[in-house]
Amino acid sequence: MDPLAIPLGAVVGLTLGLTGGGGSIFAVPILVYALGLTPAEAVGVSLGTVGLVAAAGAVQRLLAGQVQARPALVFSASGALAAPFGASVGQGLPGDVLLTLFAVLMVFIGLRLWRSASSEPDAAAVVRAGLARAELAESGAACRHDAVGRMQVTLRCFLTITAFGLATGFLAGLLGVGGGFLIVPALIFCTGIGMHTAVATSLLVIALISASGVIATATGPMGLPWAVALPFAGGGLLGMVLGTVVAARLSGPMLQKLFATAILAVAAFMLTMG
Repeated sequence: MDPLAIPLGAVVGLTLGLTGGGGSIFAVPILVYALGLTPAEAVGVSLGTVGLVAAAGAVQRLLAGQVQARPALVFSASGALAAPFGASVGQGLPGDVLLTLFAVLMVFIGLRLWRSASSEPDAAAVVRAGLARAELAESGAACRHDAVGRMQVTLRCFLTITAFGLATGFLAGLLGVGGGFLIVPALIFCTGIGMHTAVATSLLVIALISASGVIATATGPMGLPWAVALPFAGGGLLGMVLGTVVAARLSGPMLQKLFATAILAVAAFMLTMG
């Protein structure tokens, strides 16, 4: 076991706890450049860490009744089908190509987070805190809800969520990211649930899709480096707990801008190294 696996995993977990999602974007660069894994191996370990942390948060919010189970299950089922395909494609790509794609994704996420923190400071605070409450804003959404807030799974609703789930699952399997930056807006667009509820629901989706990607990687020809994966994921869980505590004392928009700056800096480093 690499002695750096637990503390470096804790760094990823800390960013996950601080931001409420998105911290997994640092996992692949850390695993490749600090722990010496191949890009394909790093994607699998990253998915495992993301899935473990998201599952812990999902259980908490399920018990609190904050998760919209129906859209989560439809989204997860389609994403779980696409994640192994994404993982297979990723394992067939040259390492430098995979890292370049990942760096481009980081640039997109970093710019989006900075813009969101500037234009929607309340949303930045919501994502960081991971709060949730039952709220609906159905105007223009593909799905509708009954009088008690349960989603009605019509054909249009099902197909719309499935399409987003397939795209997110493929990306998760390909690049080892949880996809929360896509899942939250997709849930809001498809179902009309509010930001708070979408954040809570996305945790269950991320956990289930990540599990599918991890299984595909672990059972594939390259396997999963368990000696690194287990301590790294354990460190991630510990770091997430600490990050959640610290996050309550920090400003959401300011934290999100710092996070976006760090993402862009790491992306620039990866593109330079490539």
